[in-house]
Amino acid sequence: MVGMAGAAVDTSLAAATGLFPHGMASTKALVKAGAFLRQVREAAGIPLDDLGQAINLKDSALLELAETGKMALPFEVILRLAAVLARNDPVPFVMNLTKAHSPAMWQILESLGVGRLVEHAGREHEFISIYRARDEARKLTDEEFARVRKFVETAFDMALEFNREAKAANQTKAPARRKAATHKAGD
Repeated sequence: MVGMAGAAVDTSLAAATGLFPHGMASTKALVKAGAFLRQVREAAGIPLDDLGQAINLKDSALLELAETGKMALPFEVILRLAAVLARNDPVPFVMNLTKAHSPAMWQILESLGVGRLVEHAGREHEFISIYRARDEARKLTDEEFARVRKFVETAFDMALEFNREAKAANQTKAPARRKAATHKAGD
């Protein structure tokens, strides 16, 4: 009986998948996102039923299906989950799940430039981690910190200039390589 019920759910999900636009998430993406959701929920110590109640779901079975990669979550549910599971850092959470569960919505967000928020937030976090990994930095006086920050800012500007120069050099070399390859092919 359980096997038949599972097959029925799988069949109805497959039929429902046909109703979604061509931007429907892949099974692989849904499984990965489901594992992420389960990991975050378990880290928060919230049982499925409690989470379902916290986000006002009539049936928390939807969450179980999402965690096993068998069903995509509507964007509205992703936002409600973020309010419960990712209050301190909701943007990466929402973006991660939206990319997998709602590719059409993700494409809209990407076209608006919102997808870059996750990338930028990650980069900012890396800079913060540099500071946090150094106990000595937290012991600096205001004057010492200002001096170190100014040095880091100058070094960062120099690194950006170095990157611009390297990028320009690569762009100059690329046409020359293509021209040489074309010339050699013509021989």
